[in-house]
Amino acid sequence: MEMKNENESVSVSKNESVSKNEDESHDKSVQQIQHPFHKEHPLVLVAEQNNEGLKAYCDGCGELLSAPCFTCFHCNYHLHKQCAEAPLEIPNHRLHPKHSYAGFFLRQKPCLYDDLVYGCALCKEKRNMFFYECNDCVFFIDIKCAQLSSSFKFSQPSKHDIHQHPLTFIESLTIIDVSKRFNCSWCHEPLIDAIYLCPDCPFIIHKKCLDELPIEIDHLTHRLHPLILNRSDSDYFCNLCQKQHSGPFYGCSLCHFNINVECAWPRSTVEDKSRHQHPFTLLRRQDSFICDACGTEGNCISYICSICNLMVHKVCTSLPRIINFSRHDHCVFHKYFLKGFRRQDCKICFNEVKLDRGSYSCRKPGCNYVVHVNCVLEHEGLYKVIEEEKQCEELEEKSMQSSIIRIIEVNEAGEATKIEHFSHQHCLVLADKMEEEIDRKCDGCMLPISNIFYYCSECHFFLHKTCAKLPRIKQHWFHQSNSTLYFDSFKKCDFCNQRCSGFFYKIGEGWDMCLRCAKVSDIIECKGHQHFLFFDFKYMEKCNGCGETNRYGAFRCGKCIFALDFGCLTLPHSAIHKIDEHKLKLTYHDDKEQSYCDICEKYRDPSLWHYSCSICDTSAHIKCVLGHFPFLKDGVTFPYYHKHHHDLKFFRKIKGYPECSYCGKLCQEEILKCEASTCNYIIHNKYKCRWRY
Repeated sequence: MEMKNENESVSVSKNESVSKNEDESHDKSVQQIQHPFHKEHPLVLVAEQNNEGLKAYCDGCGELLSAPCFTCFHCNYHLHKQCAEAPLEIPNHRLHPKHSYAGFFLRQKPCLYDDLVYGCALCKEKRNMFFYECNDCVFFIDIKCAQLSSSFKFSQPSKHDIHQHPLTFIESLTIIDVSKRFNCSWCHEPLIDAIYLCPDCPFIIHKKCLDELPIEIDHLTHRLHPLILNRSDSDYFCNLCQKQHSGPFYGCSLCHFNINVECAWPRSTVEDKSRHQHPFTLLRRQDSFICDACGTEGNCISYICSICNLMVHKVCTSLPRIINFSRHDHCVFHKYFLKGFRRQDCKICFNEVKLDRGSYSCRKPGCNYVVHVNCVLEHEGLYKVIEEEKQCEELEEKSMQSSIIRIIEVNEAGEATKIEHFSHQHCLVLADKMEEEIDRKCDGCMLPISNIFYYCSECHFFLHKTCAKLPRIKQHWFHQSNSTLYFDSFKKCDFCNQRCSGFFYKIGEGWDMCLRCAKVSDIIECKGHQHFLFFDFKYMEKCNGCGETNRYGAFRCGKCIFALDFGCLTLPHSAIHKIDEHKLKLTYHDDKEQSYCDICEKYRDPSLWHYSCSICDTSAHIKCVLGHFPFLKDGVTFPYYHKHHHDLKFFRKIKGYPECSYCGKLCQEEILKCEASTCNYIIHNKYKCRWRY
């Protein structure tokens, strides 16, 4: 890749002398740049190395800072001159010729939690530095590796077409760090020689291994016919490891027998003391076996530890000893068998865990959390490997040090009666009941206030006691990374799909979860079903509550065909509507063959959830009772309306029943009203009126 000056990403300026009468020693101008990734202040050129003070690192490439460099003394932001002057766009890159027409654009930081990003195409790292991104696909290369492309050679022809992506030949590995962290995908030995590297995925192979790969082999697991080297871009089933793979394999087309390349030539010895204290030795056998590490069946190829008398799958030789699992509050440990436990069901799939086989369990006294190995390790984004046991204690300490309140006063029982809360400008006071019988909602979860709560004596602000004392930072079971609590007057929850006011947890880099969804556990009891429900990330069928198709998983029953999404699980159990003098109850089934909504007077599916009053025989659709925005606070600015010259505010009810400025009909519930006192603009908060313009 050539760094061309005509595509420079920054503008350079000179600070002229303020006065011609100043001393000639000050006539030299100071070179400054305004960098697009640091717009707060200009960066000043430092031409000579200063060995005094603390070491600093370049925010572009992450390396130790050295002159010449540009720096911002206000923000402690630094860039090597080469990184600061890197072009914003390059026309092509040798590692990615298929989209050379699209261009590659400089970006500031990668999304470290994005599963689509494998990392840098060359070094395979998700490093926190500048990188170039293909404008047409998810190809990334960081700024350090992008500058090394002049030393690459193009892919050399190989006698095997074993990989689904083109391979790039690299003659010398001294220029990159990949050789220190990866092994050859074929022989598993360190990368100390010329290699073929895949820019699109973590596939790396020695040139020698690729050139010497046999086209035909005889394998003890299939003595009838020779196995022929082949490749598949789609998934195929390996008869040895019993898993799906794509890429190179040895197969017999007559018998439909396939073996993954790595399974065909396994390592003779596997040793990793951080996982198991003794080495595992390869054992070739004719029969199937039950793996002592995970409790599932294996075929023909196994590894044994003669000291511990264990027989395991190849992949189970490197099971992590300790993991921090997002669906449990404590770290869980791998054990080959469990003592002192009675019959246990897996807390993920609800099937029985064999106590004489391997599983993961919690060590905390009184905590009987046990899960299958394959269940807990199924999704990489839900767990983190813990290398040392002391890290577990550090994680627990961090979760306890994220309070969002400051206690001002306490009562004799030690209960906080007056607090400061991060979401509100005034102090909040504890109360156990409303002075008046009025309908008040918690400003955290937007559900009715019905028990002990905090209130503001200066304005209408209320919080359930449980909502007020939530942790600012917590680990949510949906994702391994920490979630951070914040307050928003108008935000769409990515889980229940509702537009809400109140508290949200930011999960990972891009998920916003409202407080109602955040309080839902991964294993729940629901009044609408007789069995426990557990969250299944792979479930994409219809919800039994609303009939909608799930896109991101759902809470599923392990005993029957039943599932619910976040939206139905977080519905209020009761609601008030003018159609009935009583509270309407959330109802889960209807024995009638045909049903109609008493609000909209349209057909209602009797198999779906609805609200009803058993005294008055009233029933209605959920949306007809709750409205389109049941969790928005009155008075919030509606951000998606742009055709009126003033801001519009959302209100659930309005006095006087004015006419809608669009359709001319009377506005009774859920309206958008202009906040300007001199403007009478009002529209229905219905689809055809709200999105008319």
